[in-house]
This record gives sequence, structure tokens and C-alpha cells, in this order.
Amino acid sequence: MFGMGSGNGSDDAIELLKQDHDEAESLFDQYEDAKDEGNVELKVQIAAAACRALAVHAAVEEEVFYPALRAADETATDLLDEALVEHAAVKQLVAVIEAGSPDDPLYDASVRVLGEYVKHHVKEEEGEIFPLARKADLDLNALAATMRTRKDALEAAPARRRASRNAVPTKTAGRAPKDAAQAGTKGSARKPAARH
Repeated sequence: MFGMGSGNGSDDAIELLKQDHDEAESLFDQYEDAKDEGNVELKVQIAAAACRALAVHAAVEEEVFYPALRAADETATDLLDEALVEHAAVKQLVAVIEAGSPDDPLYDASVRVLGEYVKHHVKEEEGEIFPLARKADLDLNALAATMRTRKDALEAAPARRRASRNAVPTKTAGRAPKDAAQAGTKGSARKPAARH
């Protein structure tokens, strides 16, 4: 769904996340086109695809990318904390959309606002967080491999399990066990154990 598939040719964690961002923007554009055409069935399919993709993308960032950057560069803490709050807002809207119906008077508005939240988050992430990650002591290739593995596991999980990922993050979200934080640190010899 999003760009972290193993066949996309990019070995860089940041480029994988940027691909996801581009694909999210495309999904929201497609939603607006379907809305303008009055194609309710397509709107629902696109909204569902966007919600699923955002849930997986957020989990990969929170469980793999953010902890690795937090471990490599303590100056990123405030930005990463803000990103986690933004993720929480996105997850709340995703839950509203997933529980809703296209007949709901606020359905289209909820999808539009979700798209605006995501655009804001992407702008800050690509403009502030990614430059820090490029400068940090991170092995972005190893991190990309870990991110792909985690994404594959999340996408293979039953939908109910994915939906549980939409809960608002806890105080420790983005602060994965040390193994996950070390996954992208240069010189790290071991990869984090896959969570099931």
C-alpha cells in the first residue's frame, strides 16, 4: 500500500517515509475527486485505504523510526514529542472515519481535516525531523530494513489488530525498547525482535 514495499528500490529510511507521505497526499486527492464525482463507493474505499495506511505508517514511525532518532539525537526530543501528539490527533480522526458512514453529515469534513492534519505533519516532519535524522548517527539503510519488516508484520495482522493501533499513544509511545532504538544506530550489531 504505502511505499515501504521491498521491491521499491530505496534503501533509505527517510526516502521510504517520504514515499508514504506522497502516497497519502495522492489518496486524499483521489478522495476529493471521488467526492466531486459523487462516487460514494469509491470514496469509502479510498478513505478506508488511507486510514489503514496511516495507521501502519504511524506505527512504523512510533515503533522504529522515532525511537532510533531519539536514541541518536537527544535534540530531536521536542520535535518527536510533538509528532506523537500529531499522530494522536490523526488516530482520533481515523477512528471517527472508520466508525462512520458516508451518509454521516461530517464524513467528508472528517476526511478533509484528516488530510489537512497529515499535510501539516508531513511538512514539519520533512522540514525539521528528517534533516535531524540525516545528520544523526543513524544507519538509514539498516533502519529502512527494520521498518520494512515491521510494516510487513503490521499489514499481515488482522484488521481488528490494526484498528487497536489507532488508540491514542501512551506516555511511552515513540520510546520503544532499546533494541528497536538501536536498530538504526550506526554500528548496531543486532536487529530488534519482531513484535507480534
